[in-house]
Amino acid sequence: MRTDWATLPEAVTKEVADRVGGFHISPAATGDHAEIAATVTGPTGKVFLKAAHSDFGVRSLRFELRVSEAVSGSHSPAVRWHFKAAGWLVVGFEHCDGPHADLSPGSPDLDLLGEALVALGKTQAPDVGLFSPKGRLGFEHPAMDGDNLVHTDLGPANLIVTPDGLRIVDWAMATKAAPWVELAILAQWLIGSGHTPEQAEQWLARFPAWGEVGPDVLDDFAFKNAAKWATKAQPNSPAWMHNLADWTGQWSTYRRTPENT
Repeated sequence: MRTDWATLPEAVTKEVADRVGGFHISPAATGDHAEIAATVTGPTGKVFLKAAHSDFGVRSLRFELRVSEAVSGSHSPAVRWHFKAAGWLVVGFEHCDGPHADLSPGSPDLDLLGEALVALGKTQAPDVGLFSPKGRLGFEHPAMDGDNLVHTDLGPANLIVTPDGLRIVDWAMATKAAPWVELAILAQWLIGSGHTPEQAEQWLARFPAWGEVGPDVLDDFAFKNAAKWATKAQPNSPAWMHNLADWTGQWSTYRRTPENT
């Protein structure tokens, strides 16, 4: 749950002001991993700030900080600074200006995402204690194990098209896994952006990792992922859970059709 900026202790806001030279705050419109998430604008420019106070929030943000510092490459925003004050962990990230990526069929942003996926597919997981596939997704299969860095949440909200190319933000759920796991999770976001399951798989098939995993493994992944979201999508669940239940369910149903596998 997000916390209002006005509730931050003076020790925190003063430290932020000292670092950016006074500031204007624009709260983030999407995402819910951090208690505070906002664009902070000052004379020295913009930073994207995340802050946390609760035990869970601090653990999550500290994890994201460690991963972000370890990830090197042009597709992830840099950590500008971080500090602790009055029980809060505060992190200033490179600000990424631009719209969220459009992943609909035929969008030019898909080419940018493809370039990023090629780079990620070659990125070994840093030695920072990442999630395991089961720890991140709630289910497992031996083929999911691997040594690659996998973001696991490449939805449009975490993809920003900047003048310098695509930036992938929010590494809070980064996982150490086989590279095909990133592609399998991406299927739900492609379907949610207007692709049919067949179109989503055709797009994913351009990456070598997709062809290196057996159809039975993809069947198992699709079924377990759909079952997980179907369980989460209760009447009082937020709309995004129902969306994911729909999109993962579409893919699982497609893969259960014999002529499609």
